[in-house]
Amino acid sequence: MLLLKKLASPEVVKKFQEKYPDADIPSISDFMQIMRSASDLSEALNKLLDEHALLQGRWWVLVLLTRQDDLISCPSSLAEDAGVTKATMTGFISGLEREGYITRIIDPLDRRKYCIQLTEAGINKVNQVMPIFYKRVKNLMDAIDSKQRTEVVEGIRVLAQHQDLLKADK
Repeated sequence: MLLLKKLASPEVVKKFQEKYPDADIPSISDFMQIMRSASDLSEALNKLLDEHALLQGRWWVLVLLTRQDDLISCPSSLAEDAGVTKATMTGFISGLEREGYITRIIDPLDRRKYCIQLTEAGINKVNQVMPIFYKRVKNLMDAIDSKQRTEVVEGIRVLAQHQDLLKADK
C-alpha cells in the first residue's frame, strides 16, 4: 500500500531531477502512479467489504475456504495461499471465528493441530457478498476495453515477476 496520497507535481519533479540527475524520473513517476492506483483500488475494495462488516484479509480467507470441496483448510495452507504470515492468519482466523463464519476442527491425533471449516454463517456471508463483489469488479473492469485490460494485466504481471529488482541492486 502506498501511503503517499499526493504525487509529485512537475515543479517537484524538476527539483528532484536537479538534485538526482541520474534518476529516471519518468520511471519513478510511472512506478508511483501504479502504486497509488493499486492502493486506491485496495481502499475501494476495503470500502465495499466494510459495507458487509468484513475486512479484506478475512474476506480472502472466506474465499479461499470456498475453493475447497469440503470447505476445510489448515491455517498454514491458508497463510501460504493468502501470502501472509502464520501470525497474521491466526488473527484473521480469530476474527472470523468470533463472527461465527468459521469453526476449528481439532486434529484427534494431535490436539495442538487444527483446521478451519466454513460454517453455515460463513457460507451465507460469502453468498451475500460475492454477487455484489462480482458486479462491482465487472463494472470497474468495464471502464477499459479488453485490449487495454490485457495490456495492463500483462504489464503488471511482468513488473511483479521482476519485483526482486526493488529488493537489491542487480
